[in-house]
Amino acid sequence: MFGKMFKKVDGILTLIEEWTLFIIVITALISLFANVVLRYGFNYTLAWSEELVRIVIIYSTFVGASVAVKQGAMIRIDAVVQIFPRLKSWLTFYTSILMLIFAWMMIYYGYQMTHLQYLTHQKTIIMQIPLVIIYAIMPVMGVMVGIRTVQVMIQDFKSRQ
Repeated sequence: MFGKMFKKVDGILTLIEEWTLFIIVITALISLFANVVLRYGFNYTLAWSEELVRIVIIYSTFVGASVAVKQGAMIRIDAVVQIFPRLKSWLTFYTSILMLIFAWMMIYYGYQMTHLQYLTHQKTIIMQIPLVIIYAIMPVMGVMVGIRTVQVMIQDFKSRQ
């Protein structure tokens, strides 16, 4: 029962992550390509293209953090594990707890920043996108990183048994 639900949640989150990354990166590539063609071919530039790419970089960084947790690709220093191999399971657990704390901080402070943007009604300069939409990625991805970290912890626990 729990295994089926675990796989279904993992499949849904993977689908969301992959399609989000695909759509935003393709959008940025198309706008940058159009901007390059217009700049060098017609001596005209699209001001909004650079702002869009900046937003895509922000979104892809946060969504990529969730993907990196799932794939175990987060930056780690494993010198201590190589020196003391018996501590590997405890150090892995410790890093997972630190990731959960980081996810909580993303949720908490991301919510505060998003709420502040909601109250001030600020928008981007060129595209006039409400900043609350851009800042909302922080608490959402904090939840995703937390879910992914718990999934990794469960997989680590099952593999040790």
